[in-house]
Amino acid sequence: MSTSVGSDVFAFVAILLLALLVLSLLRHFLPLRSTPAYVLVPIFLALFIPVSIILLLPIDLASSLRTEDEATRGVWLPERLILVAWRITYWLTFGLTWFILPLLGEYIDSGYRTPRDRFVYSLRSNGRYQLIVIGCAIGGLVYVFLQNGLQGTSVKALVMALAYCWGLIFAIYLMGHGLVAIPRRLYRNANISARLRMIQSQAPAVDEKLTDSITALEELESQLTQLRQRKNGISRDHYEWIEELSDGSSLPESRLLSTSSHTSKAVIPAVITDRYLAELSRKLNRARHKRLRFIDTWDRLLQDAVDTQAILDASSSKRLDFGSPSPYPSSFFERFSVLTPHTRYLLHYHILPTLRIFLAAILALASLAIIWSEIIKYIAPRLSIIRFTVVSHSSSDDGKVHFAGQIMASLWMCYMCTAALASFSDVKVWGNRALVKRNTYGESATWYAGQVAKLTVPLAYNFLTFLPPDTHRETTFYKFLGQLINLTPLGKGFDFFFPILVLVPVSATLFNLYGRVKGVFRFDFVEEDEAGGSAAWREGRALIEREINGSGRLGLSDRNTGPSYPPPATPYQDNIIPNASRQTPASSTLQPPTRLAAATAAAEAEDENFFQGFAHRVRNTFDTIERPEWVNDLGKRPKWMGGPEGNNESSGRADSGRGLGRWFGGRPEDGRVRL
Repeated sequence: MSTSVGSDVFAFVAILLLALLVLSLLRHFLPLRSTPAYVLVPIFLALFIPVSIILLLPIDLASSLRTEDEATRGVWLPERLILVAWRITYWLTFGLTWFILPLLGEYIDSGYRTPRDRFVYSLRSNGRYQLIVIGCAIGGLVYVFLQNGLQGTSVKALVMALAYCWGLIFAIYLMGHGLVAIPRRLYRNANISARLRMIQSQAPAVDEKLTDSITALEELESQLTQLRQRKNGISRDHYEWIEELSDGSSLPESRLLSTSSHTSKAVIPAVITDRYLAELSRKLNRARHKRLRFIDTWDRLLQDAVDTQAILDASSSKRLDFGSPSPYPSSFFERFSVLTPHTRYLLHYHILPTLRIFLAAILALASLAIIWSEIIKYIAPRLSIIRFTVVSHSSSDDGKVHFAGQIMASLWMCYMCTAALASFSDVKVWGNRALVKRNTYGESATWYAGQVAKLTVPLAYNFLTFLPPDTHRETTFYKFLGQLINLTPLGKGFDFFFPILVLVPVSATLFNLYGRVKGVFRFDFVEEDEAGGSAAWREGRALIEREINGSGRLGLSDRNTGPSYPPPATPYQDNIIPNASRQTPASSTLQPPTRLAAATAAAEAEDENFFQGFAHRVRNTFDTIERPEWVNDLGKRPKWMGGPEGNNESSGRADSGRGLGRWFGGRPEDGRVRL
């Protein structure tokens, strides 16, 4: 009797690697040390469980249809263990998607101070949505009872079928868009000059959004300042609440006064209530994170523009050097590089563009295979391309899945999920939610994690239907989920017909139907990567050049020199980095932007080791030593030479018409020489 010891070890090591991958992804967007456990654990589970499905489904295929040949047998586990794994995976994903993560997101975004008020607000906000879902479920339950009678599995089948159908609607649309957008983006980025033009064309829109976000935040900050100046109609608890909100603000007094003069005071009620302060706190949190979002987008755009321009300029000298990416001390891996300037030029100018074209061609063929398999899987399942790459076709093992088939199944599922998830950055119907490096808003993080968990299970079952009926009906996943979906003719017909509609988003993305809809309805459904007109390109090029050189446009210089906004008062305030000010270097045009360098360095300082921390403390000790006064007076002129107030700019130049300067024909303030 064969044992699964080798497969158990392989599965355990693979699960550990997947957990480390998810943790590294979380660390990229959230600081692990300062994020509370009640936020980090649900998000980790919502990402880890869907990623594990990419490993679990191929194991299920080999376990249900395993062969006796040990040379070709794939990774398999006992059937009972596979069933328990599917139950835990599905129901935990279901609970996270529909209950835990929505409640947690509203809890973070509530704006209230106490946990009780946050939880009550979260229940009220999700109650409306849950009532709509329950109403639809009642209608579906009546249909299931009329179709199959009063059975014990009717309610379970209804819940699983409705969740599958709802997730499949979004999964098919997003996957169809990503199947076209990913290969096309790779092909366009292979052309270096076209990529630079596209980046420059995007600059005006990003700069406008950044300007609007800063203006909106300044108005809210000025409104908060007016609340602090009020003496009547505010209780002690409310005043402490206002002070806590003000701790996250560092606008200069002059800007507060100028902004307050343009802000209507009628928006502040006569009596301050908890609901009003919670709404103001919620708006401040969103505005601060929106500003951080567009600061990060603008900095990445400037960095891409500088690097792309450096690659183009290196075509004459055949040597490429991007310079130091940050003025702060870099890590060992950033300082150590095996590439010389010439090999770096060969890599970025010749090798990477060729690889992008090759990878775009491979992914385009994979997209065609997936689209073809979606259309043909019920009409002529033997013509499915994915079926040929996963299932064995030998005479002895017909319909079996070997180790090579498991690898191909994992790759197909990984590409389908990547195509669906990559479309989140293009589709513009998600509001203010975005993923920002080390500064992702908690509500946005929970929402994205919920979408990942919601889309993976429908995509996994949709991939399973690509295989022959005799193959996928023997799997534990089909016996657990597929039978309940096909329990009624409506569910079976939906699973048969709806995936064909993948042609709709594919055609819309391929033939730029979104641009035509925008021209008619003046509404953007997706963000296209195409370069704009010549006017947008010239404006973007000028914006990027001014920003890199240190000068501003339409108030950019004021934002460059102004202080940064500290983090909002969220339930986990330490998870946002305060110094994310919009600053640019005033050096040469090849120096990359460094507005977020301070924020990144502060975030990376959390993970420094003992020796790095000791070196930083020693350096800070010497840098903060105050020099004696007699050392500061060494370079000053004595009083009898006209320097009683020290050697400053006004006493040495503007006052040269007084004292000794008056005797020797000193210059007046306008710089002219008196003869």
